[in-house]
Amino acid sequence: MKRVFITGVTGQDGAYLSALLLEKGYDVFGLVRRSSSADIVDAKLRWLNIHNDIRFVDGDVLDLSSLIRALRDVEPIEIYNLAAQSFVKSSWNQPLLTGQVTGLGAVNVLEAMRLAAPTARFYQASSSEMFGLVREPVQSESTPFYPRSPYGASKAFAHWMTTNYRESFHLHASNGILFNHESPVRGIEFVTRKVTDGAARIKLGLARELRLGNIDAQRDWGHSRDYVRAMWLMLQQDRPDDYVIATGRTTTVREMCRIAFQHVGLDAENHVKIDPDLFRPAEVDVLLGNPQKALAKLGWKPTISLEQMIEEMVDADMERWRQRMA
Repeated sequence: MKRVFITGVTGQDGAYLSALLLEKGYDVFGLVRRSSSADIVDAKLRWLNIHNDIRFVDGDVLDLSSLIRALRDVEPIEIYNLAAQSFVKSSWNQPLLTGQVTGLGAVNVLEAMRLAAPTARFYQASSSEMFGLVREPVQSESTPFYPRSPYGASKAFAHWMTTNYRESFHLHASNGILFNHESPVRGIEFVTRKVTDGAARIKLGLARELRLGNIDAQRDWGHSRDYVRAMWLMLQQDRPDDYVIATGRTTTVREMCRIAFQHVGLDAENHVKIDPDLFRPAEVDVLLGNPQKALAKLGWKPTISLEQMIEEMVDADMERWRQRMA
């Protein structure tokens, strides 16, 4: 069977990517670091009912030796580096950890690949947060980076190191500059899940209000299920390259709240409260991606609308709370 190695396999994208690759007949190996929360670490994989289909490998992106051993044992044809400290707000509280895991961790995976699996194909999960204080109204592969958080800066470092390994060692290494993408298994700390979970709790009488920060921030939101398909397509190309993956539509958090609350028959204006403590030290006001290169070269386009995604997430959160209340 075709073997694939995924770091960050227990995250949102790791779960949806694993599901996609299993459908395509891959043997999926996922790197898992030792954790005291091991009993819940595969919750997202369980939600998709694929937790028994993944072969877990002990290791850590901060431990080069474990990565080399893992790649020598697995002998993958594709490597997806999705591991990161990916919550932007936490990156301000943990800038050094974020730099190590999100930035240096990617270099460790690249170095392990160079030494142990140089013929494999590599995907680096870059981020629209690298654009930060945007230099152009619509961001493409050629838009300069201006990150506004330790997370964005760490992703930019990993992005350029991937480019350097590609050009210096002739590795098949591609960067996917993914704009915001969500799903029912998105972490509760992210604003989309905060909103859909809040709408569900208020509808069920478990809360009265939802406290948020800057609800006028604009983002280009898509669905993780669509975006992991783009990751896979990048590694099917003859030549490695960098691609922006986005919907080409930007929406405010305020509008996203309206969609979520309206889906359960509520008015967001009556329940959403602004909390100044939830604002970031340096805000990214608007992000809007241009996915034309991915459309032209990969044949990729999103299939799930923002409205469909938010409604799916609200329904999932309603079901979660109903199960807890039963």
